[in-house]
Amino acid sequence: MLFLAIVGMLVSCAPSSAPNGGEVVGVSSTAFGEPTPYGMVLVKRGSFEIGPSEKDTLWGTPQTAKGISIDAFWMDETEITNSEYKQFVYWVRDSIIRERLADPAFGGNEAFKIEEDRDGNPVKPHLNWNKAIPWRNPTEDEARAIESVYRINPITGAKELDVRQLNYRYEVFNYTEAAKRKHRLDPARRILNTDVQPDPEAEVLISKDTAFFDDDGRIITQTIVRPLQSEFDFLNTYIVNIYPDSTAWVNDFDNAYNEPYMRMYFAHPGYNDYPVVGVSWEQATAFCVWRTHYLLAGIKGASYIEPYRLPTEAEWEYAARSGKNENKFPWSEDAPMSDKGCFYANFKPQKGNYVKDGNLITSRVGTYPPNEFGLYDMAGNVSEWTSTAYTEGGNLYTSDMNPDYRYNAAKEDPYRMKRKIVRGGSWKDVSNFVRSDIRMWEYQNEQRSYIGFRCVRTQVGFAKGRK
Repeated sequence: MLFLAIVGMLVSCAPSSAPNGGEVVGVSSTAFGEPTPYGMVLVKRGSFEIGPSEKDTLWGTPQTAKGISIDAFWMDETEITNSEYKQFVYWVRDSIIRERLADPAFGGNEAFKIEEDRDGNPVKPHLNWNKAIPWRNPTEDEARAIESVYRINPITGAKELDVRQLNYRYEVFNYTEAAKRKHRLDPARRILNTDVQPDPEAEVLISKDTAFFDDDGRIITQTIVRPLQSEFDFLNTYIVNIYPDSTAWVNDFDNAYNEPYMRMYFAHPGYNDYPVVGVSWEQATAFCVWRTHYLLAGIKGASYIEPYRLPTEAEWEYAARSGKNENKFPWSEDAPMSDKGCFYANFKPQKGNYVKDGNLITSRVGTYPPNEFGLYDMAGNVSEWTSTAYTEGGNLYTSDMNPDYRYNAAKEDPYRMKRKIVRGGSWKDVSNFVRSDIRMWEYQNEQRSYIGFRCVRTQVGFAKGRK
């Protein structure tokens, strides 16, 4: 009788007539067709076989081809250039100046104070510096704040940017770890098997990264392991010095006169359109986060966009091979040059002869023809960071749909666990290593004169095959 009474109540509360005749027809809404992000091309979804399909005993390359499928994503048509990375550097520089203008030590807002993050660590003030400020002659306090980010070179006496101060602090919420059932705050929802009684007192340990400045201004990074308390346990904090290591040009090559590149490659405007190098995986990741926030700040009313990020290893290879199994290179031929001797990429053609392809070191981005997807320099010029962590097993243990293996190594982890995949080969590599199906690795904190990167974004809006 109680059940019938409830049903009767629901019926009596319903409208007398439904506009759809009582049928379920779905909720109508407007689909969003995302415009092309600036400087990017759309890599449409598809499938291919990742990895070498043939064993190469000469180079010791095993046969590891595996069939996978990749969803659509946007990718930078060229590698990130010195000019583009300088925009990041100057943004961080200007942010520091504006923070100090708000500091009482520089005559700013007296109500301003140092804040703490959610773990109780002191953090540098962070304000919204994307809002344009009209130029005017600086006051004495402003001039002091501007001068504070520069130093006088004790040898040359020249005023130069104090790169030690260019630290970028950011936070990343780990949606994947937060979504796992074992990490649900409600113990009753961690196990769906009704034959198993959940333990409400079970302790769930989580690991999160945090960073802060100590009293001497040094960056302190930590990996905290503690019982799960709230969603904030999946919010990771990082502080990264973002200036490229120009000394890589000297440290990468023994007994070579590369000092001019060390002085000029990133600083001289003549290299603005060349790919940025000397950037670690950690710095490249920070650039992606900054680029996301920079775009979001410029979109009125937006609270979230698909983030810029490094490509997965699978995305990178799929894009480089134009989605074709038969392509060992970004072009259809198996040779790195045409029958007429025209080179398809910037690499090391012969032992000791770097200039046979027309370049000694890197070349301007987009110098060589693009592949069928419209992407430039997917072979040679500079190797490129991916988001994928290196494992000896390669793709054997990853999914066959959007595969990726990520491992955020803790500070205390062995150094070998901090390796990340780089792809594409560089200006210093012979043709075998600029193949699209060859995987290489580097430590995530290393900065090399032959490694750069490009960004991707997952496509949102219309999927292929739909209108």
